[in-house]
Amino acid sequence: MTALKIDLYTEISCPWCIIGQHRLDKVLTESFPGLAVDIEHHPVILTADCPPEGTRIADLLKSRHGVTDPSAAWARPHAEARASGLDLDLSRQLFAYPTLNAHTLIRWARPRGTQHALASAISKAYFMDALNISNSEVLADIALQHGFERDEVITLLADEEERAETQHRVVRSAKAGVKSVPHFVFNGRIAISGGRSERELTDAIASAHTSESTTPP
Repeated sequence: MTALKIDLYTEISCPWCIIGQHRLDKVLTESFPGLAVDIEHHPVILTADCPPEGTRIADLLKSRHGVTDPSAAWARPHAEARASGLDLDLSRQLFAYPTLNAHTLIRWARPRGTQHALASAISKAYFMDALNISNSEVLADIALQHGFERDEVITLLADEEERAETQHRVVRSAKAGVKSVPHFVFNGRIAISGGRSERELTDAIASAHTSESTTPP
């Protein structure tokens, strides 16, 4: 049986992306337990000008959106996360960090079959543990559980050609029309974006799976 292909466009530091990934996994487990899926992650970078040391999220919200009370901006994602059983507290992480290194590592996990698990682990390290996921040593610690050796990760993330390839794929994501994240494409046919509910994800997966099953060989 052909696996359902899910192309998933996310940014590591986006709260709606960790909620979307959590909901996707929850829906697949609860509503489609026997369905074979192939989830491929694609990079999107929302803060390309983020300095290596990071930027305070409170400052970012104020300068970009005029938000002076971060807790007010977090109320909806907190409520949505809780509704899906995700313990998300955005006050834990004070900084936004560059995500090019994380996306590069996630890209390299694809042929190892650990890409989705690694992407989820990096997102959790950033949001739940408030770690600096631009730091090579931090990423190496995470990647050890997902098919990588420490020295391999450090070497990979120091390779400017690999970083350039990831940046090229970021541009490709934009050219593909991805304007908001998370962005899901199911079997190349059905695309939905943003903070979608579990029901919307369930319906999209069911429609994509049904159309695949009824497509003549």
